[in-house]
Amino acid sequence: MKATQQLKDEHEGIKLMLRIMEKIAMDVEQGKVPNTAHCERIIDFLKGFADRCHHGKEEDILFPELVKHGIPNEGGPVGVMLNEHVMGREYIKALADAVEELKAGNMHAATSFVDAARGYVQLLRAHIEKENNVLFMMADKVLDEKEQSALFDAFERLEAEKIGVGKHEEYHKLLKELKDAYL
Repeated sequence: MKATQQLKDEHEGIKLMLRIMEKIAMDVEQGKVPNTAHCERIIDFLKGFADRCHHGKEEDILFPELVKHGIPNEGGPVGVMLNEHVMGREYIKALADAVEELKAGNMHAATSFVDAARGYVQLLRAHIEKENNVLFMMADKVLDEKEQSALFDAFERLEAEKIGVGKHEEYHKLLKELKDAYL
């Protein structure tokens, strides 16, 4: 499998979580109190799978390789993606802060939760489209089969180191559980 295909496949799981988050945000807007245990598990998924694992593969392995192949960082597509990763982390922090406030009984934090969830969903949807339809296509043009294979192997090592063996499967189980609960 191409390294870029693995990243595209991971995007599908992330997009499913975005749909779940969007549904929870709509429910909260309609006055429903969110299940904070589910919200905490969503935040764990965003931090562990989307950021540490998926973005880690991009930031630590793919992006440096693309820069070596002439795809610019500063003022280029790699720099844009890196900046959006930072913005995503800010939304995740805002989500986590809002959930802590909700757990403490501050129902005014529902607005902050909805704003952070919607902002993250909007950011990540556009981000994924840019990666799938621009950056990864560029990568496929400059990386040969041997380089793609080496990147794929490096991705597997990073995943084992950053989130641990078996955690990927746990995240997919969570996706199924939350999909069944909300969609």
